[in-house]
Amino acid sequence: MKLSEFDYNLPKELIAQYPSEKRDGCRLMVLDRKTRLIIHKTFEDILGYFNPGDLLILNNTKVIPARLFGKRSSGGKVEIFLLETKYPICEALVKPGARVKDGEVIVLESGDEVEVMGRGDIGRQVKFNRPVEDIATEIGHMPLPPYIDRNDEESDKQNYQTVYGAKDGATASPTAGLHFTPELLDKIKGVGVRVGFVTLHTNYGTFAPIKTDDIEMHKMHRENFELPAETARAIVETKKSGGKVFAVGTTTTRTLEYCAPDIVKRSGQTDMFIYPGYKFKIVDHLITNFHLPKSTLMLLVSAFAGKNFIFDAYKEAIAEQYRFFSYGDSMLIL
Repeated sequence: MKLSEFDYNLPKELIAQYPSEKRDGCRLMVLDRKTRLIIHKTFEDILGYFNPGDLLILNNTKVIPARLFGKRSSGGKVEIFLLETKYPICEALVKPGARVKDGEVIVLESGDEVEVMGRGDIGRQVKFNRPVEDIATEIGHMPLPPYIDRNDEESDKQNYQTVYGAKDGATASPTAGLHFTPELLDKIKGVGVRVGFVTLHTNYGTFAPIKTDDIEMHKMHRENFELPAETARAIVETKKSGGKVFAVGTTTTRTLEYCAPDIVKRSGQTDMFIYPGYKFKIVDHLITNFHLPKSTLMLLVSAFAGKNFIFDAYKEAIAEQYRFFSYGDSMLIL
């Protein structure tokens, strides 16, 4: 299967630069895999698709302000994009990478000195003089994706986080969850739906471009995850009782499918790559956003809904002027 088969043309004006004014007020496209119907709703209407005994699973990772800015001794500006928060040495993307040499010291806006070292799995190894989390909290900027063509703003500190994010560690938001509000989650629970959590610290690897046209040659970057015991129990009980598992986002989906078929408490790292041909074992319904062409996320939703159905839906979304990507509209695949 070739990567070029998963390309599409998107008008630039449909790339959302800001979120909807109301989190659950964005548009919702509903795809029914059995009937092949496409229905247009508002996200708050998602309540009507749950039944008592169903289980909604969310990724409760929390985005850290991963973009740090500083200067070289020559005065040139440097960006250090954290890929992790290990101390004293962690991996980061350094821009402009070709100019910054191994052993060079960057002075951050806080006055902290960072030594740029050798190559890592994806970026460079960088050495900090104090805990990375402390520095990021003080001077870090939210890691908005490059297709959001503006500088981050104060409002992004809240808007680019889910309302239930609890565990620091992500350097990219699990954006399918941005549409939920505390009130909507309470309503979902009120109809007899259980809500569970997993943690997958979304990082650059989730969004790293596929560089080979043969998709099976692509290797995902490892990401830290946790499946708590209470969520594992809820999955087993839901399946036994005939309820449906709703996964919020591709990150939640990859975590659950990686842990199948033995659903028990687990933690570690996953580099699971899901593409068409994969048979899903846990997830019955998927809540997701609209994804970049030729991305690992596009391949996952194509595996879940079928490539032709997904591309029909994307064609209709473009015609109906849906808003795309991280701050864009939502999709429910039944």
